[in-house]
Amino acid sequence: MERQILITNDDGIQSPGITALEEALSHLGKVIIVAPDREMSATSHRITMNQPLRYQQLKPNRYAVDGSPADCVILACLRILKQRPDLVISGVNRGVNLGDDINYSGTVSAAFEAALQGIPAIAVSTFAHSKSDFKSAAQVTGRLSKRVIDHGLPPDVVLNVNFPQTWNGSVRLTRQGRQAAQSVVVESRDPRGEEYFWLHEKIARTKGKTNGAAEHKLMADYSAVAAGYVSVTPLHLDRTAHAHLERFTEWIGGLEWSEDSNSR
Repeated sequence: MERQILITNDDGIQSPGITALEEALSHLGKVIIVAPDREMSATSHRITMNQPLRYQQLKPNRYAVDGSPADCVILACLRILKQRPDLVISGVNRGVNLGDDINYSGTVSAAFEAALQGIPAIAVSTFAHSKSDFKSAAQVTGRLSKRVIDHGLPPDVVLNVNFPQTWNGSVRLTRQGRQAAQSVVVESRDPRGEEYFWLHEKIARTKGKTNGAAEHKLMADYSAVAAGYVSVTPLHLDRTAHAHLERFTEWIGGLEWSEDSNSR
């Protein structure tokens, strides 16, 4: 049976990043695109539960969904595709997804949704500017995809790939960094005099090191991209704070409740 590769994104079905990926991955199998019908950036892992989902077939291998990136993966796997995809690629996103911003990313969340379904997945993003290098980012992703197909990924792990503004030709394995983003609220009024608020963020400073000596040997994702490297960060679905379990085990002691303890 022919290998199937599912491509999605959060920039929308018309994004040039999708076309670049389609071309770069075409030699690896049958490529099918299922993506939002409009931009759905910063939707994180939102899924649509309070209204119906619809999709439209635009071409034999292209489907536009009126939902989030995670919706696209679910609908593709459970309804649109005739067989389970062998690999899911989310991107190429216009704008990097690094550090704290991973928490908000629809691009990364689509990859996580694939991991929840037991499917290997890669999220790929590139530096946003007037001439984003989708082609080079897609070609690097194509080579990485071949390795994932040949060797697989650990359970519940996705790869988060970020392409720099000016590539130095090298690729770095990285860790998720931390950046303190300052939330900014811009207040104004519409032509009818009603208040509205526009939210955005600006980087205030870089936070301190994360726990775990092994992690310190790896460059942070945002540092690698700033230095011109392609950053490849393995991300895990499990958000348990394993390094702190012993501390919280001590806290839990004595919290049990019974009628006898309540009467004391």
